[in-house]
Amino acid sequence: MQLVVGLGNPGPRYAGTRHNAGFLVVDALAQRRTLTFAKQRHALVARGPSGLVVARPTTFMNLSGAAVQALMTRHGVRPDDVLLVHDDLDLPLGRVRLKRGGGAGGQRGVQDTIDRVGPAFARLKVGVSRPPTGWPAERWVLSRFDETELPLVERVVAAATDALELWLDDGLEAAQRYANGLDLAAEATATETPESETPETPDPAEG
Repeated sequence: MQLVVGLGNPGPRYAGTRHNAGFLVVDALAQRRTLTFAKQRHALVARGPSGLVVARPTTFMNLSGAAVQALMTRHGVRPDDVLLVHDDLDLPLGRVRLKRGGGAGGQRGVQDTIDRVGPAFARLKVGVSRPPTGWPAERWVLSRFDETELPLVERVVAAATDALELWLDDGLEAAQRYANGLDLAAEATATETPESETPETPDPAEG
């Protein structure tokens, strides 16, 4: 039994926000594996073959642990077989990172999950970059991606979904080898910049 939970806030008001990066990835995983979500208590849940459970909590982000705990109890999943997908301010957009255990790094949905079930689960962090100067973190994570960011967001979601599938099929180390070295923003810049030109230095406020 394996449980994949994408963290985010429910409802159309929060759709497409940076805080809902986890929802984007689990939606992509469900689409790839032709899974359909159905309402359960605390979450929308899709069941797959070989004991796979994919979920989107219907609690708000700061109460994500209640949903994860309920899902683990209902489906008999051990912490070692749980993976949370969530946004991360300390990673720039274009980077993802997979790890097991450790602290929450200020991500309140992860912290609530640690408080309720312990820290032993795996986490797939999706970078959303630090806020620009003058933006509080709380406002930044609830903002939507800019139109200019959307092509990169699409690539990030695809890569994060690839990492999820590796975790499901081949385990944590294989998924880490793939995911933790990716820099999709740099790859896009290298592809788009002619060899004769030197890329501009990015504004530090952008990531």
